[in-house]
Amino acid sequence: MPSLWMLFASFAFAAMGAGVKLASEFYTTSELLFYRGLIGSVILFAIVRHQGHSFRTPFPKEHLFRSAVGVTSLWLWFFAISKLPLATAMTLNYMAPIWIAAGLFLAGWWSKTNTVEWPLIVAVGASFFGVTLVLQPAIESHQWLGGLAGVCSSVISAMAYMQVRKLGQMGEPEYRVVFYFSLTTTLAGLGGVLAGDGAPTGFPFHGHTVGGAVLLLGIGAAALMAQMAMTRAYRVGKVLVVANLQYTGIVFSSLWGLALWGDRFDWHVWLGIGVILASGIAATFYNTKSTPKGAAIKKTDPIASEL
Repeated sequence: MPSLWMLFASFAFAAMGAGVKLASEFYTTSELLFYRGLIGSVILFAIVRHQGHSFRTPFPKEHLFRSAVGVTSLWLWFFAISKLPLATAMTLNYMAPIWIAAGLFLAGWWSKTNTVEWPLIVAVGASFFGVTLVLQPAIESHQWLGGLAGVCSSVISAMAYMQVRKLGQMGEPEYRVVFYFSLTTTLAGLGGVLAGDGAPTGFPFHGHTVGGAVLLLGIGAAALMAQMAMTRAYRVGKVLVVANLQYTGIVFSSLWGLALWGDRFDWHVWLGIGVILASGIAATFYNTKSTPKGAAIKKTDPIASEL
């Protein structure tokens, strides 16, 4: 089940990325951040209130840290998408699991108490090899800023993913994690617009067209569904397995690029996609084979009992 949650999240994130790429022609990065957070916050608030749940949390500091690093990563990623081809921006962002794997490996090596699961690390390493194949030819000199933003986004997003995991282990429901992140995204986007990253003259926000409004709604809805699915995946699955499966987002973004912009890929790109998928399947198989039936419910998070 964690695998399915992550696969759906990857598809939705790729759809959101395509929407951001299209909408960047009409809106600034801060505006996209604002609308993405606002739409998600409103929808989630209505759903949660209708179900009678509470937004009160005993972990405000943890939410603040998760939201701060998450918003920073998201802003950098949106900026990279606006400057780079979609497949390139998505590939750079999906380097985050590499940083997660490196961090877990170093932690296990340093403490000498945690078991380092080498098969999973090898699978993530294979995925990294696939990423290098999928990468488009060297970034042109005038795109270096977008490339740097994409790399920085992946480093910071690794921190956000680990904090999502921590909140889940503390018993925090995923709707609360996503809501506070969406709310922080809204405020950060609004701050950016008021600070000057908005319309060049007059009203700080750009005007809307029908197409622009549809794109904004699609971005907000896809982001909300992806965030909920990703949070659930990280709560009930092993970090490295879930992180590995994120690479399927590159496949989905490549297909979006093919459908919307007519992107064409060389053989090495398709080989990279195959390596990424194979490593994800191998990691999932290893996790399933090595985990006794029912262990996920007993050893991970309370939410697993709902599945």
